[in-house]
Amino acid sequence: MTRKDLRNIAIIAHVDHGKTTLVDQMLKQAGTFRENQVVEERVMDSNDIERERGITILAKNTSVHYKDVKINIVDTPGHADFSGEVERILKMVDGVVLLVDAAEGPMPQTRFVLQKALEFGHKIIIAINKIDRPDARLNEIGDEVLELLLNLDATNEQLDSPIVYCSGRDGTASMSPNVPGQDLIPLFEQILDHIPSPSVDTEGPMQMLVSSIDYNEYVGRIGIGRIERGEMKVGQQVTICDYHGHMKPYNSKLVTLMTIDGLGRANVDSAKAGDIVCFSGVENITIGETVCDPANVQPLPFVKISEPTVEMYFSVNDSPFAGREGKFVTSRHLRERLFRELLKDVSLRVSETDTTDSFRVSGRGEMHLSILIENLRREGYEFQVGAPKALMHEVDGVTNEPIERMIADVPLDSVGSVMEKMGSRKGELVSMSPKGDRMRVEFLIPARGLFGYRTEFLTDTKGEGVLSSVFHSYQPYKGEIQKRSQGSMIAFESGEAVGYGLFNAQERGTLFIGAGTPVYEGMVIGCTPKSEDIAVNICKKKQLTNMRASGSDDSLRLIPPHIMSIEEALEFLGDDELLEITPESVRIRKKILSNNDRMKKIKGKK
Repeated sequence: MTRKDLRNIAIIAHVDHGKTTLVDQMLKQAGTFRENQVVEERVMDSNDIERERGITILAKNTSVHYKDVKINIVDTPGHADFSGEVERILKMVDGVVLLVDAAEGPMPQTRFVLQKALEFGHKIIIAINKIDRPDARLNEIGDEVLELLLNLDATNEQLDSPIVYCSGRDGTASMSPNVPGQDLIPLFEQILDHIPSPSVDTEGPMQMLVSSIDYNEYVGRIGIGRIERGEMKVGQQVTICDYHGHMKPYNSKLVTLMTIDGLGRANVDSAKAGDIVCFSGVENITIGETVCDPANVQPLPFVKISEPTVEMYFSVNDSPFAGREGKFVTSRHLRERLFRELLKDVSLRVSETDTTDSFRVSGRGEMHLSILIENLRREGYEFQVGAPKALMHEVDGVTNEPIERMIADVPLDSVGSVMEKMGSRKGELVSMSPKGDRMRVEFLIPARGLFGYRTEFLTDTKGEGVLSSVFHSYQPYKGEIQKRSQGSMIAFESGEAVGYGLFNAQERGTLFIGAGTPVYEGMVIGCTPKSEDIAVNICKKKQLTNMRASGSDDSLRLIPPHIMSIEEALEFLGDDELLEITPESVRIRKKILSNNDRMKKIKGKK
């Protein structure tokens, strides 16, 4: 049976190409909101971190109605670190809208998600977005996308994909680059015409693959996915099996059943094959499991999620300030929370180590792990993490490391410094192409070569460069890379930082803290241009005598400190340093806090 009243699509694109903004306009023009309803921008980015950073982290479902057809839309993350989200939701849809920026063109993540969509055999609508940009290159971008489709071995049918010219911000679409659009009707029409209706068996035994997990404190875990066959009903008995065919030893009963309706969920008594639904009542349901009719248990194949490329160690905070600011501080709390995260993030790996207070966490990249750190921090957890390391693979006795495909758009006068830095980090130039007054350079570089580079890149390009990367392949180990050229400025003793001590220290480098900040021995309070570490006494007060005016300290001019974000701190971390995370503070510290013990170890190595 073909469900003519239904379409299931995903919107995929590189980060910051305007997916969520376009979905906003689709919801508005399809009548999802009342005319007088106040709606926030990027309404699909419901998570606090998503709104603050302007990126999508979690794939989210919504739906619109157009001409008596329900269009289920999945808004996907654009950042490569969250591509595990994209890979599994592509199982729920029958076609994709590929969004490409009218000036930047196809970027690394565009290539990655498009390749996955082509492997599933999905129909594609190419939407060139932001056509109102002054530097838009509409005709060239269309050619670049078709060239990309050819490179990815698209079928003739996929090469014949329609191109729609959109402005997500203005809510317009047109089939011609020269004719401005008035609304998004051309896009809706293409979705109805080009994306196939779900072709499903609505009469067979019920079968559904769980592609996503939500949680509600009233009903517990909520499974989300598309019904592949048959009909689901409230109160129905179901059997759960994983994609290896292992069944759970008990049957469960569906307590609630909901379909996606606009930005919310609507309770229904039943839903048929082709519908994307949310259900509760099944204990410990996880992503990749199949919900079946007990009389006909058949597991559905689950998409193989790409392996993690970066690992970090999470451990209990043991600094002198431990337990002051956090609500959850023990190894039991940390262990429970990390393993709970595994249930909804399929591209994350957590394993125990030799010690009970440390855990090895692997993910897709620094941002993937830094978002996890930020979420834990906001929930009241206190812990510390080590420097990120690339995950090596042994193949036939040869050590292989993850290689990233890095693309940078830089001003012409910055190309030399970017090339120089890439050379020292074992990057291999793949291509260079001019884009107006800018140059696009593409490198294959070890993943560890990008650690700590993004901040340098912004400095080298005076803040005008755009850098993005995506996993490319595993290749033989490329040799040693000097991670950073800066040394750490370390607090010599515990106490409170005072203006006089900071004034003397700021001449030796850049400070990370201001006056009045509590510090402890071994805490990193700044960085120096030289490669070796130095210990400074920032708690030292000026000795006052009758000859000195007590108010003369007020005239000391302190340079404002550089307050680091979690990503910047992770990039800065050395192998002998840890990042202390609490709900209120982010501190860099040495693993060995005592200055004397640290110096003995350094001299012992020499």
